[in-house]
Amino acid sequence: MSTTQPMPASRSGARPKDPDRRERIARAAIAVVAERGIEKLTHRAVAAAAGVPLGSTTYYFASLDDLLAEALRHAAADDVAQLREWAAGIGESDDFAAALADLVLHYLGPELSRTVVEHELYVAALHRPALRHVSTEWDQALAELFTARTDPVTGKVLSGLFCGLLLQGVVRESVPTRDEIEILFRRVLHPDAKS
Repeated sequence: MSTTQPMPASRSGARPKDPDRRERIARAAIAVVAERGIEKLTHRAVAAAAGVPLGSTTYYFASLDDLLAEALRHAAADDVAQLREWAAGIGESDDFAAALADLVLHYLGPELSRTVVEHELYVAALHRPALRHVSTEWDQALAELFTARTDPVTGKVLSGLFCGLLLQGVVRESVPTRDEIEILFRRVLHPDAKS
């Protein structure tokens, strides 16, 4: 049975008593990764964090890879939704390079713990092939978001730069200055301009 299918209804045709349990378990996995790291993720830890019996986690997710894939899917969907909301608030006349610099610093400041967890889940795809398609979908959504403001090639370059800056920011002790970040985005958006 595919782990992406919803829980079957009971024999009487009644709806499940806890229709949000699958999502709650996946989101609990994100919380466990945030607290303990991806290597200490277990069905038992997730069940405790979600407040469900251990059997529920293995019912919905036969393996930890299945659980991680769903957690990554939720993290990606949340992130893309937040980015779309951010993009909708930027006017055509606004300075896009400055807005991108502010966004990077937001992810490396107030949203740092979430950024770390998202990167742990994303990087897990290196050794867990089941996660690769979700990581790829996340990359495509991010590139499409930036492409909507620029063009396909520039959108992909902005996506790569954005992700690279976040990855560097979560592993280094110091974060680049806002000016340093803005200069990089400005160079991509206006390659012929002198910086």
